[in-house]
Amino acid sequence: MSEVVTQVDSIPTELPKEVDRNRLRLWPAIVILAALGVARVWASTGEPAPSKFFGGLIIAPMIVTLLLNLWWLFGSRLRWGDRLLGVGAFLTVAAATMKIAGKNFPPMALIMYALPVVALIWVGWLILSWTLAWPVRRIGLLLSFLAVGAYYSLLRVDGMDGSFTSNINWKWTPTPEAKLLSELKTVSKPSSSIESASIADLTLSEGDWSGFRGPQRNGQLDGVRIRSDWEKVPPRELWRHRVGPGWSSFAVVGNRLFTQEQRGEDEFVICYDADNGEEVWSHRDTTRFEEVVAGPGPRATPTFHEGRIYAMGANGRLNCLNAATGKLYWGADIAADSQAKIPQWGFSSSPFVLQDLVSVYAGGPDGKAVLAYHIDSGKLAWSSGEGLQSYCSTQAARIGEVEQLLIATNTGLFSFDPGSGVVFWKNEWPVEQARVVQPTVLSDTDVLLGTGMAGGTRRLHVTRDGDKWNVEELWTTKSIKPYYNDLVVSGDYLYGFDGSVFMCVSLADGKIKWRARGYGNGQVLLLADDQQLLILTETGEVALVAAKPETHEEIAKIKAIEGKTWNHPVIAHGKLFIRNAEEMACFELPVAESIPAEKSESESESN
Repeated sequence: MSEVVTQVDSIPTELPKEVDRNRLRLWPAIVILAALGVARVWASTGEPAPSKFFGGLIIAPMIVTLLLNLWWLFGSRLRWGDRLLGVGAFLTVAAATMKIAGKNFPPMALIMYALPVVALIWVGWLILSWTLAWPVRRIGLLLSFLAVGAYYSLLRVDGMDGSFTSNINWKWTPTPEAKLLSELKTVSKPSSSIESASIADLTLSEGDWSGFRGPQRNGQLDGVRIRSDWEKVPPRELWRHRVGPGWSSFAVVGNRLFTQEQRGEDEFVICYDADNGEEVWSHRDTTRFEEVVAGPGPRATPTFHEGRIYAMGANGRLNCLNAATGKLYWGADIAADSQAKIPQWGFSSSPFVLQDLVSVYAGGPDGKAVLAYHIDSGKLAWSSGEGLQSYCSTQAARIGEVEQLLIATNTGLFSFDPGSGVVFWKNEWPVEQARVVQPTVLSDTDVLLGTGMAGGTRRLHVTRDGDKWNVEELWTTKSIKPYYNDLVVSGDYLYGFDGSVFMCVSLADGKIKWRARGYGNGQVLLLADDQQLLILTETGEVALVAAKPETHEEIAKIKAIEGKTWNHPVIAHGKLFIRNAEEMACFELPVAESIPAEKSESESESN
């Protein structure tokens, strides 16, 4: 009897390890993890699209995490105490990680990066520890949750590029903005009110660049020729320095350079000396806009008109300033005037002046997509148009011998009477996402409307018969889908970006002539007299490409600035001005007039 009792007493000490190992049903978790892998591969192949980004990188990790928790609770076959402990530990660590990470690693980034890692470690640990006793496996799983949470609590997301790849750094690493703010503490600030006879009356002259993508908003430079043999005579750097974050481009008037940037909790409109990059004056509004993809800062580009600067901030503050001194004439709140919500990526419309009214896209409901203000008083003159989503700017067109104002929104393309806001004509082409690129005016009858991601490009033919407007769709193609990378037109061809692919497309039928990679999600400027394209790449390189439909020909390329670069380049008075959210620089471009003489010298030496 004593022997039997001894044998019975020994059974519990031998079986729990085997029982727990056999009790755990692991195959459903492996299937769930494999599904996540498929979703991640799908999201990372081919060209980026909203469906891939949100489906593969956001929705899929959330669904997989939910399924793993449901499997753990109802399909793992573990003891209920272990089931509740596991889910409770996961939720506790997740909540603590979100709290500690805060804005440094926001929830969307945690979903994209932390949840897949948690899922992999969760299932992977259970597979690798299959031969271990359950108490060891339980402790290892809990420690894994803590390790992942601690790791992501120490990181910071500094935005994403055009392919939705995040720039991740340790949270204690100073940001470029923090470095700028530290430097500014040791620099004497210029007077906010400049009284100088030499700049008292700034006026536009030949060679100036009055605002976003130039006076016609078409990204085209006329009347200038530059040398393209950059290996022999490269652009000469004149100056560079840090700049606050933001995606503004420049307005250039004489030797004055205007842009916008974020500095801490303040949004600035700043005038720089174009010759040396030194700050001349600044206007500050205490406001800050920030989101995880593009980061903080204003998005729009200042506009110069008759001695004034019109600038709009990311939270909807529209300012009218003295271009010479920075003095504020008036300000308006377009969000309040239109009842629009602040857009996901911030207000981005660069102001445009026509017929003594300055117009901006606001995206308000009930016919308040576009607002126009009197340039002298800042009073609202009219509101009109439909479309709650757009990051485009208004621009002028002359169609059917009638001056008009164009805007592209998520509902299509609208044409307004600049003075009253009455809609002349529209082409309805509703899309789920917002439109970003400018409509391209081809002639006094034809306009291109571009739409990113899954959209495409449409050519419209607009005619007038008395008071009646006729809009005909000539063709629509998905060969090129410009998202936030504006295109340019040279002759019978357009040149622009389809995601990260640069291409040439025939205007006659919308068919592709050639495609080229290597520029990321950059921006392009047409040098019309040279029939060349100046491309500012997403990684801060400047390339010259021949504007010819036969084949892609890269003529020259240099590294110009560091960091993600989405801002449009500007050429004014023989100088190239470029910037991003970290730094800005000025290069003197070699002029083309010297080429014939040097060729002659070279030829005489060879003879």
